[in-house]
Amino acid sequence: MSVLQKLDKSISDNAKREHWPGLIESYRSWLPVSNKTPVITLQEGNTPLIPVSSVEERIGRNVKVYVKYDGLNPTGSFKDRGMTMAISKAKEEGCEAVICASTGNTSASAAAYARRGGMRTFVLIPDGYVAQGKLAQALVYGAEVLAIKGNFDHALDIVREIASKYPVTLVNSVNPFRIQGQKTASFEIIDSLEEAPDWLCIPMGNAGNITAYWMGFKEYFEAKKSKKLPRMMGFQASGSAPLVLNTLVKEPNTIATAIRIGNPVNREKAISAQKESNGIFDSVSDEEIIEAYKMLGKEEGIFCEPASAASVAGLLKNKNQVPDESTIVCVLTGNGLKDPECAINNNDSIFNSGIEANIKTVAKAMSL
Repeated sequence: MSVLQKLDKSISDNAKREHWPGLIESYRSWLPVSNKTPVITLQEGNTPLIPVSSVEERIGRNVKVYVKYDGLNPTGSFKDRGMTMAISKAKEEGCEAVICASTGNTSASAAAYARRGGMRTFVLIPDGYVAQGKLAQALVYGAEVLAIKGNFDHALDIVREIASKYPVTLVNSVNPFRIQGQKTASFEIIDSLEEAPDWLCIPMGNAGNITAYWMGFKEYFEAKKSKKLPRMMGFQASGSAPLVLNTLVKEPNTIATAIRIGNPVNREKAISAQKESNGIFDSVSDEEIIEAYKMLGKEEGIFCEPASAASVAGLLKNKNQVPDESTIVCVLTGNGLKDPECAINNNDSIFNSGIEANIKTVAKAMSL
């Protein structure tokens, strides 16, 4: 065998070894699955942990800041982590249809995984309040979409009752298998950093994700895979902040549609995570969210959806509390392509139109 053939074989062998099989196979021993569980996967997980120097510079004091970019999951959001588990367990139980209420990301993920598992998907959304990118996904994946005259909380009440009376499986974050899948993001962070961060900053809507992250951090800590636990720093939009205000918000309103939820079903679990970790809940304005959203795009090349930017906005709002030389991870829950309208309406770029198609006028427009 020639040197080049040996090199080719070595590269091929490495590629085979490094194939990512998805969350369930990668963390099987940490999840409630068995050999009887049919694994429904799109190779979700293994999303990048990206250092963000622009955020570090705004805080100073030798901090290290990373973003966990879960917008690079198969359907563009962290929901895929929980959905691979929820759909796999539903398939194991002989389920033929699933249902969810959604502000967009859950519907896209549920539809994709259910279809991959050969099941029907029913989605209830608040009419006119779902970003177009997310609605397009659900439709392309073949979901049966029902747009109701009400908000997400009304939709969730309906689907919970339907699931209790009819042979359909509810796959919102009240489903415990969703939380089990989502906890794997904590495992990935510790596996990458070789330790838990000092702070974990995360957007909160229905509060399933902060619940899941805390579960994962605790499990790795108890298994001695980390020596510490992070402070859980949960952030909501000021117009939709039931956990921050410790109340229900009947008419939640924010540009960050993914966290436009006034009555989170995981309220008590999220509060426990905050208290156990000595963390905080805080709100950020839509203006602060958009400022962080634009900063990540134009300074870091990271395009997230508005709700994701709440984690970075919250960190910057609380930067005076950040300990010196600490390590912080901000969770970016969804991809920016989920909400293209927000991107078009909120940027500082130059867009010149109507330019004549010749070198002279193009160069002039470029100020050359």
